[in-house]
Amino acid sequence: MKEKLSEDFIINLSKSKNEPSWMKDFRLTSYKEFLKQEQPTFGPLLNVPFDELLYYKKTEEQKHNWQDVNKESYRTFCKLGVVDAEQKYLDGVSNQLESEVIYHKNKTDKDIIFMSTDEALQKYPELFKKYFNTLVKYNENKYTALNGAVWSGGSFIYIPPFTKLDRPLQSYFRIDTASLGQFERTIIIVGEGAELSYIEGCTARFNSKISLHAGVVEIFVGKNAKCRYSTIQNWSTDVYNLVTKRAIVDEGGLMEWVDGNIGSGITMKYPSCILKGDYARGNCISIAYAKKNQILDAGAKMIHLGKFTKSNIINKSIASDGGISNYRGTTKISEQAINSYATVKCDTIILDNISKSETFPKNIVLNDSSSLEHEASVSKLSEEKMFYLNSKGLSEERAKELLIMGFIDDFKKELPMEYAVELNRLLKE
Repeated sequence: MKEKLSEDFIINLSKSKNEPSWMKDFRLTSYKEFLKQEQPTFGPLLNVPFDELLYYKKTEEQKHNWQDVNKESYRTFCKLGVVDAEQKYLDGVSNQLESEVIYHKNKTDKDIIFMSTDEALQKYPELFKKYFNTLVKYNENKYTALNGAVWSGGSFIYIPPFTKLDRPLQSYFRIDTASLGQFERTIIIVGEGAELSYIEGCTARFNSKISLHAGVVEIFVGKNAKCRYSTIQNWSTDVYNLVTKRAIVDEGGLMEWVDGNIGSGITMKYPSCILKGDYARGNCISIAYAKKNQILDAGAKMIHLGKFTKSNIINKSIASDGGISNYRGTTKISEQAINSYATVKCDTIILDNISKSETFPKNIVLNDSSSLEHEASVSKLSEEKMFYLNSKGLSEERAKELLIMGFIDDFKKELPMEYAVELNRLLKE
């Protein structure tokens, strides 16, 4: 029997995690805000069964060796390719099943912090408190408030100044239980002149009841630092994926979002960059492929505050079998962000007559020395190209596959090779 969300539930959750009193108080404040907040007034209509969700499930204690992990969990992550990927091309991994990280390993010998967010609260309380809830506030919307109340798991990463990792770090999030709510909290700090590539994977076992994924990500990119955050989201269609991801970039820094949305029943996700420092840069390249029973409302936000800042948004949307794939984004060049430049490019392919795609851009320029370019296109698969490929002996399905792969080529180029191969497999399925 699921325990309903309440103040007592939150107090007991905080107690079970042995958290300081300020975190318990923060959770309770967030819970009260969650009760007050309404559903978003834009995007898909949400009907989340809050009273039916399981808000916390711990399957096992965190391990640092796969031999110690529960055999069924180990087999699951093997099938997902996570175990093999760790061995071949990652400097560290963190794998979360349900509400907690069950396996973690930091393989690099660099002097970094990489651990579960729960563990960081215990081991680095002052550093944790300095950054937690500073970039994404608990009261921004109903789901940031819910995350603040019941957050569990996620990754905490600190890259010291002028430290560059040879290979990426990765976190993988998995939901197996029906009607589960997963609410990880990820905090990434990249020090001055440092560089980090971080990869995130998300999947879920299909269940007939709605599950909810409402994570929060806060990223701090220091002076002349670089951070790349790559995601392939392949939740099952019973999952509502409602996340808030935001980065703030200091002088000369670079934040790159590489965002792939293949799964989930409903996604609302808009990775953001606040370009605070002069000469800061932000890039977001994303795809959303919506099929039957899917509404993917995704995009990006770029907020220019510093002088000579640059941003670039490239969005690729695909809709088939009655799916809905929308772009929703904001680019704002503030009054003080003189001599700044922004580009937005949205391309959509609709593969049949029952699918839909719309674009909802908000572009604002508040000074005369800056410029913003926005280009958008919506089309169907070219009949000429299909005919040509058919004439060369390719079946209709194979020809369609090749044209889709060409359409998202820009996105695939930005992914690590292993993830590009995985994306190809997912699109073919």
